[in-house]
Amino acid sequence: MFESVSSFIICGDTNQGEPFRPSDWAERLCGVMTCFAPNMDARHAHLKYSQYVYPTSYENKKAVFVQAELERIEPMAYRFLVTFAIDNHLRTVLVSSES
Repeated sequence: MFESVSSFIICGDTNQGEPFRPSDWAERLCGVMTCFAPNMDARHAHLKYSQYVYPTSYENKKAVFVQAELERIEPMAYRFLVTFAIDNHLRTVLVSSES
């Protein structure tokens, strides 16, 4: 699925077209990743999402954007997100570097 490092979007629906639950999954997942932000003061990490992993929408559904740069900064966090999408059968969309 991700042979080379790419930015990608984890969509809020499964490969079978079913909505992913719980409804706040994107915020929860991004909340776990708040510590992966440069110059983040740990005391305030809960107030801001990482610039590398943040909730968004795609096709009018909740989604999570994962920036490829995260793989360089913290490869295990990047791999966790890839594995999360695979394990939960979530649809993903690769984002071109020109975007």
